[in-house]
Amino acid sequence: MRVIPVTHSDHSEFPDLIAGMHRLRYRVFRDRLNWDVSVSGDMEIDAYDALKPTYIIAIDDSSSVVGCARLLPTTGPTMLVNTFPALLGSNPVPRSDKMFESSRFCVDTSAADNVAATGLRDATFSLLAGILEWGLSKDQEVVVTVTDVRFERILRRAGWPLERYAPPMQIDDTKALAGHLPISDTALNNVREMGHLQGPVLMFRDAPLAAA
Repeated sequence: MRVIPVTHSDHSEFPDLIAGMHRLRYRVFRDRLNWDVSVSGDMEIDAYDALKPTYIIAIDDSSSVVGCARLLPTTGPTMLVNTFPALLGSNPVPRSDKMFESSRFCVDTSAADNVAATGLRDATFSLLAGILEWGLSKDQEVVVTVTDVRFERILRRAGWPLERYAPPMQIDDTKALAGHLPISDTALNNVREMGHLQGPVLMFRDAPLAAA
């Protein structure tokens, strides 16, 4: 398995990966989780994909997309601030050039077969490690995210527990919440140890985190 960061300027180099990522998001968020998401054909695409995000994409040996996450700087629009601000509770809006948002994290459970003792798939650990490696390489300190209680449990089992901003809220069929996680060597080492990862997973490309 390989994990690749793809910035907006790289999209023309990886059209198949970008399309595969959007199709995976459709299968996970529309078909499996039944979320009310924006779609185009068999792809899940929303307004935040137009803000020049960086994608972290996991691919298998046949170059098929088996996992992905979307990263955006908190100095511009984010899902947390612009779509789900209620999940912050009474906390101030998180904006900093040392903080970014991760969203649309998903894994193709039908393709990612290897499962660790924690019950989590190799692709999950590799994506989490990739996000941490990316953040550390860009001198980031915190990642924020909007997620659900199911993925909160996954993060805890992966050795990277999330700190909630406020109690979960019921949004349609999802018990949603927002939180933040540290970008640190300790967190990365925890994920690598829990996932039995041997060293770095991210295939770095010489490009900065895109700003909105």
